Amino acid sequence: MPRYDFTTHRLFVEGSLVQGARIELDSGQANYIRNVLRLPDGAEILAFNGRDGEWRAAVVAAGRKSVALVAKEMVRPQPPRFDLHYLFAPLKHARQDYMIQKAVEMGAGLLRPALTRRTQAERINFARMRANAIEAAEQCGILAIPEIAPAARLDVLLGDWEKDRILVFCDEDAPVRNPIGALRPLAEARDGRPLAVLIGPEGGFDSQERDMLLSMSQVVRLSLGPRILRADTAAVAALTLVQAELGDWREDDLRDH
Repeated sequence: MPRYDFTTHRLFVEGSLVQGARIELDSGQANYIRNVLRLPDGAEILAFNGRDGEWRAAVVAAGRKSVALVAKEMVRPQPPRFDLHYLFAPLKHARQDYMIQKAVEMGAGLLRPALTRRTQAERINFARMRANAIEAAEQCGILAIPEIAPAARLDVLLGDWEKDRILVFCDEDAPVRNPIGALRPLAEARDGRPLAVLIGPEGGFDSQERDMLLSMSQVVRLSLGPRILRADTAAVAALTLVQAELGDWREDDLRDH
């Protein structure tokens, strides 16, 4: 993969990126370019849209308050979206913002709110979720924007579960043991099955939900250690473990890319 450019500002755009394409920015992006970054005409920025790779683009004036970008050359091709689903019981406001940003940074390819019996925040602002996902991608050099799937009740999700997708179920009631040991057999099998991680609500899963999960052959029950973690902290811990043992942090996967 080409070396990441840490010095040039990055911006997510909706328009298609091909050589010479002109992308009109919305008012918020235009304000960011002109009044926050204070970039003059001709300045370069990195643009991406989650489909066409990353492009070096030039800032051009489109009017007194309007700004456009003109795509000049591709600097990084579009990578495939990693097939890791992150399922979570919705949280409130800032803590969910943090959790979404970290899930994107950790490589989640799909974000799906899972409504459990003890979910406390069932009103979900999907536009805010997407904005947080884009912000994380802009800041961290990520090109593949995760899909944001509709919310669904946990029992419905489990009833329709994909036959081959492994579900790593982070269970606060699981016996405390080395989580690497729980994941290692799957890593050694190297069967390429797609992955999902499930983090529950602050109040934990109820007994019926736990029984349903443990009855599924695709489920791997995971303890996150001797301390009770907040849901947003548990998300980072679980995704780190899964990426290190089963995902794209492994040495063989890095060589392939």
